[in-house]
Amino acid sequence: MKTLLHICCANCALYPITTMTQRGIEVDGLWFNPNIHPLTEYMARLDALKTLQSAWNLNIHYNNHYGLVDFIRNVVNKENDRCMYCYTVRLQDTAQKARQDGYDAFSTTLLYSIYQRYDTILEVGRLMQVSYDVEFYIEDFRKGWKEGIGMSKALSLYRQKYCGCIYSEMERYRKKATGIVVPGG
Repeated sequence: MKTLLHICCANCALYPITTMTQRGIEVDGLWFNPNIHPLTEYMARLDALKTLQSAWNLNIHYNNHYGLVDFIRNVVNKENDRCMYCYTVRLQDTAQKARQDGYDAFSTTLLYSIYQRYDTILEVGRLMQVSYDVEFYIEDFRKGWKEGIGMSKALSLYRQKYCGCIYSEMERYRKKATGIVVPGG
């Protein structure tokens, strides 16, 4: 089975690619992450993926669109549902490309992170499967969380400290921001 794997970052790709390849699944990657903020973070994650691509000789397609403005426009006043928008836009792009390029299936490295909304990702993936008539490959990669971290450290890849969007960055560092008021946060 030839599968197009949406890649949110190099670290989250390690365990899924390894696992899928061991199962005999041919995996190509797709970088599309218009939610990542700031631009320097986006570039650091992109560079880490290119490092992994070179080290592992991966076939990766790049939809190199820095879409912070579109992301914010689509989630403003809906910050608690921002992940639904984020998953939808990325999985829609992946499913559309998978269908267009003749892949048997599509999936996402978001299924690896213990910090993501797993059930919401499944819901969106299944909707895209129906919309684009291409299988959504589902596997709970979270069981390999610690193994993936070890792989990342062994490869000395850049390791991000938050999911990627401006809101997750705020949530991550708010705990350390003593004396700063964050309304609505």
